[in-house]
Amino acid sequence: MDINEALRVADELVLAKTGKHLDNLQQKILRGSWQGKKYSQIAKEFKCGDRHVGNVASKLWQMISEILEENVTKSSFRSAIERYQVYHSTFGDFNFVQSHLNVCTEPLHHSKAKQNSPPPPPATEENPQDKPRLNLRDAPAIAKFYRRTCELTTLENWIIQKQCRLVAILGISGTGKSAIARHLITQIQTQFDCIFWHSFRTSPPLETTLKKLTEFICDRPVTDLPDRIEAQLAILLEYLRNSRCLIICDDGQQLFQGEQLSGTYKTGYENYGTFFKLLGEMDHNSCLIFTSSEPALEILTFPPDYQGVQVLYLTGVSEAAAREILQQNDLLDQDKWGELINLFQANPLYLKLTARTINNLFAGRVAAYLSYQSEFSILGDELTLILQQQYQRLSPTEKQVLNASIAQAAPANLPQLLKTYQGSPTDVFSAIQSLVRRGLIAQKIHNQETVFQVIPAFQQYVKNLQH
Repeated sequence: MDINEALRVADELVLAKTGKHLDNLQQKILRGSWQGKKYSQIAKEFKCGDRHVGNVASKLWQMISEILEENVTKSSFRSAIERYQVYHSTFGDFNFVQSHLNVCTEPLHHSKAKQNSPPPPPATEENPQDKPRLNLRDAPAIAKFYRRTCELTTLENWIIQKQCRLVAILGISGTGKSAIARHLITQIQTQFDCIFWHSFRTSPPLETTLKKLTEFICDRPVTDLPDRIEAQLAILLEYLRNSRCLIICDDGQQLFQGEQLSGTYKTGYENYGTFFKLLGEMDHNSCLIFTSSEPALEILTFPPDYQGVQVLYLTGVSEAAAREILQQNDLLDQDKWGELINLFQANPLYLKLTARTINNLFAGRVAAYLSYQSEFSILGDELTLILQQQYQRLSPTEKQVLNASIAQAAPANLPQLLKTYQGSPTDVFSAIQSLVRRGLIAQKIHNQETVFQVIPAFQQYVKNLQH
């Protein structure tokens, strides 16, 4: 029996059981196993990761073991398939399998021991359990992490259990988007062949991003990429199908234009929209995590129940975690901590920077700091700079709607905002949606209608500008 005949038999058996032919990688695994090759050799020939080949092979051996009703492994595949053909050629029912019909009234069993044999164990040498190939040079250092257990569990479930292809982590600055992505890697890294952290901090064009990703997955320099972006995307997508890769694209807000509504791409960066849309729509084995304080609107176009794409809006930490931050910074007046936490919505960075200001100016007395909030806000230079950067990114309409909202004594509904702003309703609606996406305006239901309110810290910053 030669390899081609063995592949034909295996393909017909799999087709009869699953209704699908062996795919290219499965055929490559069977052919390589027949020839005594290691999975690392097969992976190199197929241009994919060792771990991915090992995972596919493990599932393939389990399926063939169930079909043949004996424990089939890489080393025993050849003898098992030869025994099967000899046995069925002798008893004459192999032709029925070829025509995808099962006319046997009882299954043919080789032995009781083989019937009850457990599924084949995961491969060892061919499916190593060592760490995946990593490139985390642009990733932040692992620092103190404050009780994000629920969010980490959600992300792990989306990526590992639901096999999401595109996950966005969105939220205002300081909430820990990059930190949670960095900690997530340590929990799920064994599920991937390779992990690449790519920063948008320097606003790289899509061509640069595609080249870096392709070279990392290939593990070699690439000099022959086609000129057309569509062709480069197709090549990357094929690699993402053949390997199980985790890609983290951090600081996504750097792709977007300032003084425009959120999610407006810089000139020349619009093709990133195609990139995100394609990775969310097309079937592949990898996952892209996108962190940003502004959303890519293409990601938001997927319906909430679409399994391939998920969005996590990261807000402040729990009150217990927030109190831990204040305690570590030696603040006093614990009975006032709740008020301070509410003022900054438990944003971990904002609390740390404010704690520094309180220590410098008020000897750690939170009550003394809060006593000035009714007159003006003492935000500190560091936090003021962060809020200033956010404010400068707003469009003129967003700034006007922001002022209209702050002018209200309480959270305002749409009619109240329209009356105060006195501009085009369409402009107001677009500006409010944009501010909500940025996390600068919170929305809630009050008396069965939606009301909007600027988050306290940003409201204090804007009021300071007005004085």
